[in-house]
Amino acid sequence: MDVISIYRYARISPYKARKVTREIQGLPVSQALDIVTFTPQKAALLVGKTLRSAIANAENNHDLDADRLVVKECVVGEGPSFRRFKARARGSAAPIRRHTSHIRVVLSDEVDLKESKKGQSSKKKPAIAKKAAASQPKAAESAEEGTQETVEKTAGEATKKTAKKSGKKTTKKAAKKATKKVAAEATDEIKATQAPDDGGADKAEPEAKGATEA
Repeated sequence: MDVISIYRYARISPYKARKVTREIQGLPVSQALDIVTFTPQKAALLVGKTLRSAIANAENNHDLDADRLVVKECVVGEGPSFRRFKARARGSAAPIRRHTSHIRVVLSDEVDLKESKKGQSSKKKPAIAKKAAASQPKAAESAEEGTQETVEKTAGEATKKTAKKSGKKTTKKAAKKATKKVAAEATDEIKATQAPDDGGADKAEPEAKGATEA
């Protein structure tokens, strides 16, 4: 059963009141009361009044146990604003808005905290697995790009050193060609080192053939 309590025309802006209502929404009544009593803000005092009123309504009007109640909703709506004016320079006036808000608290004894926590944990796990699966190919691509960048840097440094030794001025096109050549050679060397050595197996096959023929 849902129990509702509304504080109308509270003399506070909805922006300030929502900072407190976000903290207690979905919590049991005991924890919500602790948060409201120990937050040093005006909004906490007003929200605490509505929360205690809702608890009293549940106990006296509906014969519900306060220990089983949960804050199902805690919403703040905009109320009418008072228009005031402040005197400014040269006989002018600046407008001032005094905002009001409507605080609405809904308590319920039908919400099970254990089931809600299980549902949240089951929803979070597949999302984490998807993120991990998506990050694996990105990591491999970034590693390949990093190796290419390092190869190009080393190639550029090698071309600069050769140009300094020869004492000739190299153009941009010639420098690019030289860097490409050096990068290609370096990548070939890396692939050769990473590839498995199949030479031993190739040599072993003809030896085995000669032994069978003999």
